[in-house]
Amino acid sequence: MAKLIGIYIHIPFCKSKCDYCDFYSLAGREEEMDRYQRALLTHLRSFAPQLKGRVVDTIYFGGGTPSYYGEKRLREILALLQRLCTVSRQAEITVECNPDSVDGRAMARLRRAGVNRISLGAQSADQDQLRCVHRVHSPKQVTQAVADIRRAKVENLSLDLIYGLPGQTLASWEDTLHKAVALGPEHISCYGLKLEEGTPLARQAALGLDLPDEDQQADLYLRGVELLRQSGYRQYEISNFAKPGKESRHNLKYWTGGEYVGFGPGAHSYFNGQRYAYARDLEGYIRSVAAGAVPREDPQPIPPPEQAREYLLLQMRTLRGIEEWEYRRKFGLNFEPIARRLEFFEGHRWVEQSGHRWHFTPQGFLLSNTLILDLLEAQSGTIQEQKYWKAFLGGAGSPLDPSHPGKETP
Repeated sequence: MAKLIGIYIHIPFCKSKCDYCDFYSLAGREEEMDRYQRALLTHLRSFAPQLKGRVVDTIYFGGGTPSYYGEKRLREILALLQRLCTVSRQAEITVECNPDSVDGRAMARLRRAGVNRISLGAQSADQDQLRCVHRVHSPKQVTQAVADIRRAKVENLSLDLIYGLPGQTLASWEDTLHKAVALGPEHISCYGLKLEEGTPLARQAALGLDLPDEDQQADLYLRGVELLRQSGYRQYEISNFAKPGKESRHNLKYWTGGEYVGFGPGAHSYFNGQRYAYARDLEGYIRSVAAGAVPREDPQPIPPPEQAREYLLLQMRTLRGIEEWEYRRKFGLNFEPIARRLEFFEGHRWVEQSGHRWHFTPQGFLLSNTLILDLLEAQSGTIQEQKYWKAFLGGAGSPLDPSHPGKETP
């Protein structure tokens, strides 16, 4: 059976830079788009032989603002991928869009080219909140963009929303949620505003900008979870909610250990057991492609002990969570120390079990960074214990060797 893989294409161009944004994106660099397109296509051609034997089941155009890059360029990239790779007929193909750069005819051409999912950056239904973070669209443009996307017969739409914006109250957040639900998207993402170091918003906050505090953000989050549940959206990850069967298949790869390869400056990959990224440098990326070698920044092999850590770190972000025998089967590690911590969390209503799987409750998701660190500490002792006993019992072929079918630790 062929291995599945996702492809991420980074489009590092924006009409303007939002005050909270820490992603690699550039405003006012339209003159570089054609050069970047040539470099990106060259890179895809050179890398494609490494994807032989794999089936591409998700393609994601992120940014930046892919819709600002122009549908003709996006279609050219997609056509090349379909020629070079084995792309599943059921592949999920997503394009991120901003409401001000959505055009109905362009959407229809993208849909005919294979795009079947749009992720629209709505963020808020309050014009003042949008203006405060330098968003260039209006709530009216969100409504128009959704209408254009639907007329183009795109049947899988996601809306991105942000809670914790300047001046945001519980009432205004509820208004945003109600208006988002009324647009009928299949998927909604709710992201808590973070003050990323070096961004304009972080500098404004240091000067006294009015932002909801941590307790207020927690109230906004929990209200969002409840309102979306009542509206038929199932929470399947900390920040993501979907109608049945409409979860983001591409993003789930990040949280469940699936393979994906990224292209473009700042893009990340998990491929052939290694994580790596490309430098956040547009000019450097273009030069490297022309020279025939794009250097990988901070390549990190992921050995079995690290895979076990990532299993906890990433899968506890999801409502699917973790399961004892899945964990034992994959990593040959003792689950008991983790189970004891989970039982303690359960007493505080931070986790619960569905069948045999443990996952966070909404209250637990609010504390997930701290709780996951606690689980990793519990796990760390068993990893060290396994290393000791494996060496003591002779390594490969012992009952503790990862290749042994009946592995368990003392």
